[in-house]
Amino acid sequence: MATFDEVKREFRPSDTLIMDRHGEVIQRLRTDATVRRGQWVALADVSPALRTALVLSEDKRFYEHSGVDWQAVSSAAWGNLWNTRTRGASTISMQLAGLLDEDWRAAAGGRSITQKIGQTVSAQLLERRWRKDQILEGYLNLVPFRGELVGIDALSRTLFGKAAHGLDEREAAVAAALVRAPNAKVAQVAQRACGVLKRMQAAVKTDCEGLDLFTTAALQRKAFDASEGVAPHLARRLLAQRAPSPQPSQSPDLLPLPPGEGRGEGSPNAHGRTINSTLRAPLQRFAAQTLTQQLRELPGRHVEDGAVVVLDNASGEVLAWVGSSGELSGAAEVDGVLALRQPGSTLKPFLYAQAIAEQRITAASLLEDSSAHIPTAGGLYIPQNYDRQFKGWVSARTALGASLNVPAVRMLVMVSPDAFHKQLKTLGLPLRESGDYYGYSLALGSAEVSLLALTNAYRTLSNGGRFGEIKFGEPSPRPSPKGRGSKNGLDSLPRWGRAGVGAALDPRAAFIVSDILADPLARARTFGTDSVLATRFWTAVKTGTSKDMRDNWAVGYSQRYTVGVWVGNASGAPMWDVSGTSGAAPVWAALMNYLHKTEPSRAPLPPAGVVQSRIEFGNRLEAARSEWFVRGTEQAIFAMNSIAVDVPASRARGQKGLKKSAETPDLPPRITAPASGTIIALDPDIPPNRQRVSFSAEGQAVRWLIDGKPLARGPQARWLPWPGRHVVQLVSERGAVLDEVQIEVRGAGVKMTAQAASK
Repeated sequence: MATFDEVKREFRPSDTLIMDRHGEVIQRLRTDATVRRGQWVALADVSPALRTALVLSEDKRFYEHSGVDWQAVSSAAWGNLWNTRTRGASTISMQLAGLLDEDWRAAAGGRSITQKIGQTVSAQLLERRWRKDQILEGYLNLVPFRGELVGIDALSRTLFGKAAHGLDEREAAVAAALVRAPNAKVAQVAQRACGVLKRMQAAVKTDCEGLDLFTTAALQRKAFDASEGVAPHLARRLLAQRAPSPQPSQSPDLLPLPPGEGRGEGSPNAHGRTINSTLRAPLQRFAAQTLTQQLRELPGRHVEDGAVVVLDNASGEVLAWVGSSGELSGAAEVDGVLALRQPGSTLKPFLYAQAIAEQRITAASLLEDSSAHIPTAGGLYIPQNYDRQFKGWVSARTALGASLNVPAVRMLVMVSPDAFHKQLKTLGLPLRESGDYYGYSLALGSAEVSLLALTNAYRTLSNGGRFGEIKFGEPSPRPSPKGRGSKNGLDSLPRWGRAGVGAALDPRAAFIVSDILADPLARARTFGTDSVLATRFWTAVKTGTSKDMRDNWAVGYSQRYTVGVWVGNASGAPMWDVSGTSGAAPVWAALMNYLHKTEPSRAPLPPAGVVQSRIEFGNRLEAARSEWFVRGTEQAIFAMNSIAVDVPASRARGQKGLKKSAETPDLPPRITAPASGTIIALDPDIPPNRQRVSFSAEGQAVRWLIDGKPLARGPQARWLPWPGRHVVQLVSERGAVLDEVQIEVRGAGVKMTAQAASK
């Protein structure tokens, strides 16, 4: 016969417990559909009312006999002789013996004489090997109740929505009544429960009024959810990794795992099977609460979903994994950490890093932010900036920090979509299509990636360009940190990075891009100096918004952590007027502040091959400053030979550096931009009602009409675009048509009013 400890050790709940890195339960998942068992409950954790009810109902001389209640046996035999009803002679010890040994279990027609004798002998043997409290504890955890329910934990949580220690006398009476006849009708269960309750309250007059209604409600309740906790999506991922023959991932964007990674499977024990994870339970709860709170603060914005992931820079361990907004979401089962979405401007840092590494530009190189017609698969792409203004000539630092779109697209023209595509794959972003498929729109995030992969790519930046796999299974011991101010400067790189990882980015370019992303002045032109992205400690961050405001991102890192946040709708429906700083960024900032409440974050030390020098800009384009360069690319002055006050649209056709004459008397008035047949794609990174299309003309004393309605006077005009086909006319003061072009606008827009059209 098995010992008590052996039975307890072999007990198998129908749930698997997911533990955080410190052994705290963060998720419970049902993994056995054939039976419903909860966790093993110690007798001390069972309410005294239930212990009393069970003994009174099943074995009132439990503490007096040695396994067989011979007095009850005599009563039962006498009752059978005279054909009268008795409660039977089976003790708790005898019933437990039948539960432990299949040979003594009753068949459909009852136990045979041989089985009854064997059960009696086993009960007496059990009493000699187990203590009374162990017998009662084992019985409470192994006895079948109603339907699929086995054990007191499953029963109390399913029927009463509470743990076994919280059951009162009425609930205990119902539970005890179910032991005798688990699947009896409600009226019979209520009648038996009343009898148990009267025996429990023998000293007082017991009123069973309302017990039938209470029993009916309890037997209909299904409060024991199949999943409960704060990390349901990671729990399912860990279970999938544990499976003997895991199916290939449905997501091509899921990061590959090293052999055996992600299993983190603990040994079976008294509390059932457990799987260890790298998560921090307090951080996981804070991340989930912060995401939910932020979404609640965006009422009327048509946004209900979000996801968060936090990585440890050195180890690659996942410290928080929030796959959805839970009850706020209409698709809570969808894992936003792994779902493929368009990343918007969050790909720009990798493009700039590649261009710097290839020495095509420096952080101080001047880039032109002006109206441009960029060919794409869907037509001409005419990007604009969030504030509706072009900045003219700006440094690469300003272009990236302020997230200007035109310079990024021009950058991709230099690097080429195919080369950038290869770079992104090296960073762990296995895009579905080729670089040529995405074309120049790849600079603005037209490809689809997962939050997990994107966050790990930013972690590569934080680690000086070294790529490493993520880990979310059994946590590994963390080496003693030296701090980024250490003598050898290797503290900014992961210890594990010397094996199993590779250089995905030039460390010099990674350092310079990190410095730009951490520069609040570089962001100021678009986001202001008091942006939510600013922290009191060193961080580097980038936001992004995808086409039609369907996805909103904030991804960034500190000395020790990388945090990624996505906000949007799992259905793919667009949000309303939600930008990077109003959607995902507040969640990112709150998490960074939480992580660094007591922990400092220092800027990384520059790697070998990087120098800092003083620079100036001609025509006072930007203030003089100290700038970082890849050694050999530094220079003191950055200026253009000729800079126009107003950047003419003709530059979009390649006429760079030319200053156009203010007067053209020999030419008749004509529209110079846009060209007839232009297809305008609304910028996905800007709210539709904040975008404008610029019209340019040669000639004086002219007026603009759009679809026959007055728009503006003079050679320049700005129009709020509205999806559809439109006719743009240039007319004289007398109304004669001087020139005409037809254009098409594609993408979601806002209803144009006469007032808005004139702005």
